[in-house]
Amino acid sequence: MSPKLLFLTPDLPYPPHQGAAIRTYNLIKNLAPRHEVHLLSFVQGKDEAERLESLSPYCATVATVRAPSRSTVHRALSVLFSSSPDMALRLPSSSFTDQLRILLDRERFDFVQVEAIEIARYGLAIREMRTSSQPRVVFDDINAEYLLQRRAFETDIRHPSRWLPAFYSLIQWQKLQRYEKDACQRLERTVVVSEADARALRQLLPDLHCFVVPNGVDSSYFLPSSPEAESDTVLVFTGKMDFRPNIDAVLWFVQEVLPLIRQAIPEARFNVVGRNPHPRLRAVREIPGVNLTGYVSDVRPYVAEAAVYVVPLRVGGGTRLKLMEAMAMGKAIVSTSLGCEGIDVSHQRELLIADDPPTFARAVVGLMKDRNRRRRLQITARSVAESEHDWSQITPLLERVYER
Repeated sequence: MSPKLLFLTPDLPYPPHQGAAIRTYNLIKNLAPRHEVHLLSFVQGKDEAERLESLSPYCATVATVRAPSRSTVHRALSVLFSSSPDMALRLPSSSFTDQLRILLDRERFDFVQVEAIEIARYGLAIREMRTSSQPRVVFDDINAEYLLQRRAFETDIRHPSRWLPAFYSLIQWQKLQRYEKDACQRLERTVVVSEADARALRQLLPDLHCFVVPNGVDSSYFLPSSPEAESDTVLVFTGKMDFRPNIDAVLWFVQEVLPLIRQAIPEARFNVVGRNPHPRLRAVREIPGVNLTGYVSDVRPYVAEAAVYVVPLRVGGGTRLKLMEAMAMGKAIVSTSLGCEGIDVSHQRELLIADDPPTFARAVVGLMKDRNRRRRLQITARSVAESEHDWSQITPLLERVYER
């Protein structure tokens, strides 16, 4: 008999437009044909009814709780004085705990899957609850969060104007090491998205057994477009633009790499596609040929238009869902080593890898000028995305976690 599952999420995983939501939605969608899946989620926005309707084909029940809010002052005080990391303090809710207890009394779940570290507190709380079902808890650590904050600190500390965020990351790095270690130690099964993240967690717990369930892509949705849709002069980056690694990536690319590209191709244009552009990106808007779109309902036309998809990430962890979307669409890609970390790709096979501005710029210019070379990378990238990274290939790896 297939395990009965309850997912706990920090926000409704629909629409699947950003990291955690993309992952959770596609796992639930692909588990649903073989498992009875239930969902308990916080809700952040007001368009709840439409989002619930989109999840109902895959979830036997969906229960929601309004996410709590914190004032800026309260958050600042907790950052400085609480022993818990900021992420663990984002969603404390007695209503969520009560709803979880009701569900565990009403249904006999085999597994509760905790999606992301913000929700880990509720996985830990299950151990203290006396309910009719005593499910095992799977902790899906979507990023090795302490590693992300360590890398953010190491990047920001080099620039005096970024010392305040560097101080924040230093504090969070230390707190997250303790909290993430405790969650992995106390919850029955830990899932990570890459072997790199597994190694990072084993630095905290050498004997920890992590299950690697990579991120994936819906290769039937992200399809290659016709060559006629592609412009030789357009570059694109996609991602949530209030996320620190993405902000750093765009600033580095625009300030350090794009001027070198324009020495060879003066008409080069750069589209930055993603919601909530941060105030730090305000100066980018003033640069001719650089377009910050803000939220778009469909990124595919922007990706299809580009000659090259760039991944200039210097901070972060996990694996890049947007990179796999670009691969599935058959795009020529130039990425930093960190930008393609955790994905089984090779330089000059599926993409080009470059880590300093001159090398990155030369790689981009070479592809912009050579359609045949782009085409060779595009064909391989699409083939690998479809055969190895489609969610239909990924979800059975999670089912094996339940079976063990």
